[in-house]
Amino acid sequence: MLAQSTFKKEIVAIKPEHAVEKVYAELGSKHRVKRFHIKITSVEEIPPQEIKNPLLKKLVTGEEKVDE
Repeated sequence: MLAQSTFKKEIVAIKPEHAVEKVYAELGSKHRVKRFHIKITSVEEIPPQEIKNPLLKKLVTGEEKVDE
């Protein structure tokens, strides 16, 4: 039996389909998880102020300094 995990992943993408594809690719390459084992329940755009990953926040907002 496989263990179930729930988590959120912040991805920079133009379209929701691109974000889904990137998640499949990352999980497949890093953890050897097949696509049919992955269940994506939602894809949401979040405002730049709610981005938690400091590197993504800097990329999206163009800030010079990253608050940690």
